[in-house]
Parts: sequence; structure tokens; C-alpha cells
Amino acid sequence: MKRLEIIPLKVNRILVFGVAWLCILLSGCDTDTLVDVNLTMPSRNWTYVNKVKAVVVVADHNQPLDIYFNLRHTNDYRYSNIFVLLHINGAGQKESTIRYQFKLAQPDGKWNGAGSGNIYGYTFRLLTDYKFPINGKYELEVEQNMRDNPLREISDAGITVLKQGK
Repeated sequence: MKRLEIIPLKVNRILVFGVAWLCILLSGCDTDTLVDVNLTMPSRNWTYVNKVKAVVVVADHNQPLDIYFNLRHTNDYRYSNIFVLLHINGAGQKESTIRYQFKLAQPDGKWNGAGSGNIYGYTFRLLTDYKFPINGKYELEVEQNMRDNPLREISDAGITVLKQGK
């Protein structure tokens, strides 16, 4: 009798494991996302040295890409905006740097980001329809460019690179 009870339990475990594995495989098939990197900030403090880095391997420099900056902060973040620098370096090209300012809150103090509990998240477009000059490996870096170092109450920041129009 005990042997008959164990067999269905093993079958159920195998079935659950198989379905979970299938879900993981199917959810990872987004071929339009080239890079999706996020860096969790230690103790919610973003320092100048904690640059978010992502490597993009460009096989077709004629393929336009969209590059995004992802940010999450707590309700205790003390500013209504943030300044960041985007550095693009690689493939034997001269490094380029672009400075951005993003508005995080309305004049009345209401956060613009999507909130969940005490955390607010944003996705900002850095470059649209961007084409790298030649094929090769490029490094993208985003660093905070505020006067405060560390910049407190930033929980994480990231870079996402998508094929254009996705």
C-alpha cells in the first residue's frame, strides 16, 4: 500500500517540476532584448563609483536600438529629479558621454513613478533608434551625477537595450 502512495507523489513532483521548467524556458525567449542589467545599491546608497555597466555586442551596426535607464528609489528620496551620465565606449571608438536630467516628481511632491509600497520605479529612454558606428563590443555605463555622494534612497538602477520599436 505505501508503495502505491509514493508513486503518485513522485509523478506529481515530476509534473510540477516539468511545468515550472517549461514556464522558465518560454519566458526567456524575448529575442528583442539584447541587454537587461540592474545593479542593487548597497544600503540604498548610489555612489559615484557604483556605475551600472552593460556590455552590448553589436553584430549589425545598421540595426537601430533603443537604450533605457531603469531606476527605483524609496519614498524618502529627497529630490524631485535626478541627473545621470551615460558613457558609451568600445570597438575602438572615442568614448562619448551624454548628461540627462529626469523628473521624478510633480511640483506638489507626488512621485511620477509606478509605486509599490515604499518603492517607486521608472524606465526612461536614453537613446532612440540609436545605431552604433561599427560592429563590435561596446560598454555602456550609467553613473549618478548629483552633488550628493552617496545619493541616498536609490535602491537600484539599470540599463536595458532593445531592438528598435519594441
